[in-house]
Amino acid sequence: MKDNAIELSSVTLDFPVKGGAKYLKEQITGRFRKNKGKTTFRALESVDLEIQQGQILGIVGPNGAGKSTILRIMAGIYHPDQGAVRTRGRCVLLAGIGTGFQSNLSGRENIRLNGSIMGLNHSELAAKMDDIIAFSEIEAHIDQPIRTYSMGMKARLGFAIAAHLEPEILLIDEVMAVGDAAFQEKCKQRIREMVSGDTTVVIVSHNMNTVKTFCDKAICIHEGVIHTSSKGVQDAIDAYHRILSEEE
Repeated sequence: MKDNAIELSSVTLDFPVKGGAKYLKEQITGRFRKNKGKTTFRALESVDLEIQQGQILGIVGPNGAGKSTILRIMAGIYHPDQGAVRTRGRCVLLAGIGTGFQSNLSGRENIRLNGSIMGLNHSELAAKMDDIIAFSEIEAHIDQPIRTYSMGMKARLGFAIAAHLEPEILLIDEVMAVGDAAFQEKCKQRIREMVSGDTTVVIVSHNMNTVKTFCDKAICIHEGVIHTSSKGVQDAIDAYHRILSEEE
């Protein structure tokens, strides 16, 4: 059995909020609470999760469930108030259109910037540059400022950079939903290639078809708590639909 690439043990995370719970539903859920006179929002509650090296894990759940928060915990952007997070290898988070880009720099300059942040030297970046640009399919615009790019162009470039930096862990937050069907399929094929080389991939998605056909494991999260026991893909999808029906 392969080693775990990601482990979350009893992870709990609170966010400070101003004004407290304003609505009855918020009060009933108990996610708002007082701590030393300050109101906090319980974003994650005692989350336990193990992801093996080379797996593709899908995370589903309604809006505000905690899906993106889990990715940021894995990436080290957020640190838990309780519990522990362990990851093995270099981790890249692909979240939001244009996240991590400098708008006044060109696409090519942003490739160099992102690569250097991830620890690649000049020669390593030069060796990957042409492949990244070709994959993004925006060669004609690569030397234009990022601020002139459409959302789709930013998404293409962001994925191309992340996929060619060869991270051990790739975290994707809804970005694959942007772009045409052909590019989405190319992204999926690239991820499959990465997984064959033992890259671990975690995908947050509202597209159940993508989760069902692409991921080999899945979980459903709601109100900061994982609502699946088996981590099976269909189990997670069923839990997601059940939660939506209960909230209608």
